[in-house]
Amino acid sequence: MAELLLNVRDLHAGYGRAEVLHGLNLTARAGKVITVIGPNGAGKSTLLNALMGVLAARGTLEYDGEPIGLRTLEERVMLGMALVPETRALFGTMPVEDNLLLGGYRQVRLGKDGRAALEEAYALFPRLKERRAQLAGTLSGGERQMLAVARALMSRPALLMLDEPSLGLAPLVVRDIFRTIAGLRATGVTILLVEQNARAALEVADYGYVLEMGEIALEGPAAELARDPRVVETYLGAQKRSAG
Repeated sequence: MAELLLNVRDLHAGYGRAEVLHGLNLTARAGKVITVIGPNGAGKSTLLNALMGVLAARGTLEYDGEPIGLRTLEERVMLGMALVPETRALFGTMPVEDNLLLGGYRQVRLGKDGRAALEEAYALFPRLKERRAQLAGTLSGGERQMLAVARALMSRPALLMLDEPSLGLAPLVVRDIFRTIAGLRATGVTILLVEQNARAALEVADYGYVLEMGEIALEGPAAELARDPRVVETYLGAQKRSAG
């Protein structure tokens, strides 16, 4: 069995006095794709922000066997964690290539050559190489998402967290994004995927969690969750009807 990369126990997090996550437990094994699905407002983005250190949190949080609850955002990046936020947070007035090179900050700090990571990013997303001199703010929605993922990969993370990568994208672009996520598994990177598109998420994931009202309502192998009557009715039924 793959080693445990992320171990979260009794996690509480929120905004001010408003607690969003109530004692959440979650694990991620190395090299696996783990997905967290659930409705709007369930706490999915709060979870990723707490893991990354953007939000203060209480509970046990271990990464690669080490407690990181007191680690800063920058320290977590240096340990090999990366987050692609829902907003994508690109530097719109800077060219594509400069956005990517900024993502290589960890490699530079580790004294490694960032150009190799840049070529890997271009190999993964050839369209970005074609647009490397173009301002990030002028890219299409799908291209901006590609750039956000590629920039995160520039740090060569062991854990890549994706917050709603399909949000606002056309169906064909969504298919490409999820194909890329599936391909990343082969590189050994562990992926924690937060998604409202439950069908696509469960198809690409190894293991899944259903987050409702800040608590884990269901969990299990992704293929089993996709057949669970409650998941089918609540998260897959509407998609099935709209596709039919």
